[in-house]
Amino acid sequence: MTEREKVFARLEELGVSYEVTEHPAVFTIGEMDALGLTAKGEVCKNLFLRDAKGRRHFLVVVPGEARADLRALAEQLESSKLSFASAERLEKHLGLKQGEVTPLGVLNDADAAVEVVFDRGLERFPRLGVHPNDNTATVWLSLADILRVVEENGNEIRWVTL
Repeated sequence: MTEREKVFARLEELGVSYEVTEHPAVFTIGEMDALGLTAKGEVCKNLFLRDAKGRRHFLVVVPGEARADLRALAEQLESSKLSFASAERLEKHLGLKQGEVTPLGVLNDADAAVEVVFDRGLERFPRLGVHPNDNTATVWLSLADILRVVEENGNEIRWVTL
């Protein structure tokens, strides 16, 4: 079973309704915009971060055009200085590669060790687009359903305002 099939199976198991848009591999919001994907809903920007000692890992989900001030984010999360986690850490904690970061990556976090952080700005969008652990498709679903997937996996959810 592919990574994306595992995601779809879990969404169906949870009774989550979703729509899928297939597309060439994309690595940035700009590439998604060029394909017209951002016209279908708000595409989320996802950042995988670590604290200064590498003890805490954060998956930060923000609206596509948002700028994430890492200093302000660290303050709100009561964390030491934040930086982008390495490709090795991303693979180890979420089973993903660069360009595939998504809140659905928690389905690969068996220990629920990654803290998932949502920007309150996402609450205003009825439909969000995220990758299904594969950057050749976008899954469209509600914020409530994304939160449900994360909660069901046992990951801590944090809220910030950026």
